[in-house]
Amino acid sequence: MAASDRIMLGPLVGAIDQGTSSTRFLVFNAKTAELLSHHQVEIKQKFPKEGWVEQDPKQILQSVYECMERTCEKLSQLGIDLSNIKAIGVSNQRETTVVWDKITGEPLYNAIVWLDLRTQSTVERLINRTPGKNKNHLKHKTGLPISTYFSAVKLRWLMDNVDEVRSAVHSGRAMFGTIDSWLIWSLTGAKNGGVHCTDVTNASRTMLFNVHTLDWDPELCQFFDIPMEILPKVRSSSEIYGLIKSGSLTGVPISGCLGDQSAALVGQMCFKDGQAKNTYGTGCFLLYNTGQKPVMSEHGLLTTVAYKLGRDKPACYALEGSVAIAGAVVCWLKDNLGIIESPEEVEKLAASVGTSYGCYFVPAFSGLYAPYWEPSARGIICGLTQFTNRSHIAFAALEAVCFQTREILDAMNKDSGIPLKQLQVDGGMTNNKLLMQLQADILCIPVVKPSMPETTALGAAMAAGAAEGVRVWSLEPEDLTAVTCERFEPQINPEESEFRYARWKKAVAKSMNWETTEPLNGNGLKK
Repeated sequence: MAASDRIMLGPLVGAIDQGTSSTRFLVFNAKTAELLSHHQVEIKQKFPKEGWVEQDPKQILQSVYECMERTCEKLSQLGIDLSNIKAIGVSNQRETTVVWDKITGEPLYNAIVWLDLRTQSTVERLINRTPGKNKNHLKHKTGLPISTYFSAVKLRWLMDNVDEVRSAVHSGRAMFGTIDSWLIWSLTGAKNGGVHCTDVTNASRTMLFNVHTLDWDPELCQFFDIPMEILPKVRSSSEIYGLIKSGSLTGVPISGCLGDQSAALVGQMCFKDGQAKNTYGTGCFLLYNTGQKPVMSEHGLLTTVAYKLGRDKPACYALEGSVAIAGAVVCWLKDNLGIIESPEEVEKLAASVGTSYGCYFVPAFSGLYAPYWEPSARGIICGLTQFTNRSHIAFAALEAVCFQTREILDAMNKDSGIPLKQLQVDGGMTNNKLLMQLQADILCIPVVKPSMPETTALGAAMAAGAAEGVRVWSLEPEDLTAVTCERFEPQINPEESEFRYARWKKAVAKSMNWETTEPLNGNGLKK
């Protein structure tokens, strides 16, 4: 590349996108939002017992270093000067919980992943302590129901069940954080001066954070019996937290931090209230921007901090519908049932029949999240006949993702009073054109997909590039790059859509109250 071309590039911004199934590092041009290069590494999930999901925090950190170094090598091969990278943003899987020792820098247990179910008995115990045994007892402060999903119950479980964690907490050596905190602390020096912080979007998913005061809440910490000194400092989503201390990007500031779903909202430019996006990843997450006031849902949605793009900027809020199993259902068809050999195959199989032939699949592998918050639900496939084959099951699995999204959209329309006109989408599963068309058919509104699907990483890069002291990325509406999109218009009549949706609701009812935490008797039956 000629030297003159090199100068033309202008400032670049990197983004660490640490998701449930993979880690990526991506580099964007701050002026055009163009993706220049990236590298991806798969992350192993461990399932030590039924319902348990863990990851190794050191493997996660190692994957981040590997992705950064490989991307830097690719940029150098393209003749791009690494000194053009002015800032780095972090986007992360949100509720996944890590506790580590600040003296040794070592994790004290595996990270407990957001969809882990081991805390079900902890949740029941906590709910039983509330007046009227109400799972929404803390919702006025947190915006969240008491559920296995959020970090505080995972942290409580670790303190109750892991000796190393308990003793480190008592001796003042423990640090708690979601994945963003673990990464920022490690990348900015770890035990040698690492910065222990999180941002408002990640903090709002712990159940220890007050969405009105935007800080840790002493009463909430008391309810869970968690000492406040182990918590990270809460910062805005766009400010310089610290500098990278090793590797090819040493000295570059980390200046953006957003939970993955908030990052996708920013990357999709949903800055006005009433705009919404749905991300199809391991789970499915629909966020609806409600502006500068937290709206408490009456219909089973979460109230969460959408972003706070600067220390002196106001926080914006969102209503969120969370679905535990979306892309994960395709992995399950591949790894557990063996009916497909690659995720791409599910589209071909489903397209070969074009209907589920009355088969319905409720993938409640981790209970049901929004709008039900029912941990006792379990997965079911129903409506089977001798005619049903693997293609119908593949179709039903894709339909399940769309029906779950429809349930959330219905709840959002009720809470906001303003029906959504179109749905902006992103995430790995949006490459499946059949799924996108099905989604438009089941919602009866257009589905709009940006041609650059890496919106989560883009959102983290935007927050980092716009931070005070960096200022290489303008978030002013007139400066935002227009995004080219693909539109999927509904193609079936609304009556058929309603009929299929009603059948789905019937299937959901059958999946409820399947599991209880009562002990088994000697015959393997519930007492």
